[in-house]
Amino acid sequence: MLLLLNKLGVNVMIDAGLYKFLHAQLNLPSGIFRTFSGADELKDTANFLLSLGGDGTLLETLGLVRNSGIPVLGINTGRLGFLAGVPTSEISAAIHSLLEKKYTLDKRTLLQVHSEVPVFSNLEIALNEINVHARDSSTMITIHTYINGEYLNSYWADGLIVATPTGSTAYSLSCGGPLMIPASQSLIITPISPHNLNARPLVIADTDHIRMEVESRSKTFRVSLDSRTLKVDTGIAINVRKADFMFNLVRLEAQNFIQTLRNKLYWGIDKRN
Repeated sequence: MLLLLNKLGVNVMIDAGLYKFLHAQLNLPSGIFRTFSGADELKDTANFLLSLGGDGTLLETLGLVRNSGIPVLGINTGRLGFLAGVPTSEISAAIHSLLEKKYTLDKRTLLQVHSEVPVFSNLEIALNEINVHARDSSTMITIHTYINGEYLNSYWADGLIVATPTGSTAYSLSCGGPLMIPASQSLIITPISPHNLNARPLVIADTDHIRMEVESRSKTFRVSLDSRTLKVDTGIAINVRKADFMFNLVRLEAQNFIQTLRNKLYWGIDKRN
């Protein structure tokens, strides 16, 4: 793919760590590719960011594009791939589609988390979900949850997920949450293994603000922003709202979310369809 881009006259920048690995494995020619080491080097420089891997790899690009608006195209070398939609067999066609501007930008909602005591100093946003969960699997936690300042419920559970429509196909789905079209302008609150059995996933407007206060036998709990996890003291409340900028996911002309659902979830395999 790199040699194809170079042949087509595209100026290519490669993550410095990835380039070092590829250069050692493939003996890439020197001097024809630039490298970058962080978000600041991409802002106002890159027109697109290509993610090679699965959905987890694409989620990591959020730390590189941040609020720059750089569109991201996911090339799927993983397994399921709801976000990374281009199979490796179609890389060449995808690159030509980019150069010929045969694509649309699928604008995805992001979540932003903050707390009264700063604990998220680096990257406070998530594309799939933000969830609070117990420090280990030996005990439940209680999550007192508020929407726009109004008390909603106290969830006795392993944790609580706040998911975007993009994240509806991720952790929330495995916990019984609903599937949602990306443009739904909604958020999902999904309990993780709740002990109060009448607790069910709840869909709310993406303009709502969510506050979570955690009780636990432990002095700490964990907060995950997509795949990034950190430890938080139980006295610190977690506030979640929609971010004021979007994530630009590249969709090629032949791609759409409904088609992806059918393909990835094997809908229509039933012979009666």
